[in-house]
Amino acid sequence: MKKITLLLLSSLLLVGTMSCENNAKTSTNAPDTTQESPKVPDAKTVQESKQDAQSQTRRNQLNADIRAHEERNNTFNKGQTDRTDAALATEVRDKLEANIPGSQLVVDAKNGVVTVSGTIPHQRDLRKIDLAKQIKGVKGVVNKVEAVTPKATKS
Repeated sequence: MKKITLLLLSSLLLVGTMSCENNAKTSTNAPDTTQESPKVPDAKTVQESKQDAQSQTRRNQLNADIRAHEERNNTFNKGQTDRTDAALATEVRDKLEANIPGSQLVVDAKNGVVTVSGTIPHQRDLRKIDLAKQIKGVKGVVNKVEAVTPKATKS
């Protein structure tokens, strides 16, 4: 019974994911597509994104999501690296959001090649985009991310 329930729930999630072809974003202010030019975020937006990404609740949620992705892959794909593009994009987004707080990133995947676009607040975080390569099924990473200093907000 548990396997049937899990199968039904997973099927619903898969259908839902396939029907809305939204790119995976690390924040609501991230670009909508990887082709869109990133905008320089203001300091308040970056700070809010950073606080959200670093909150214990969000960290717990991201860790649970990452574990669920791995468990689902191990259960249904027997640990193989073949995954849907949507699943890859979501997993990469979770990993980057957890490791680059304050980022404004959008992630897209096509045939195992992941494209990451948007902005990060520090140059040192650029190399963290390569964390995407740790996700099973990622064949390559196209990095279109820019490190930008957030605009000062007007008081």
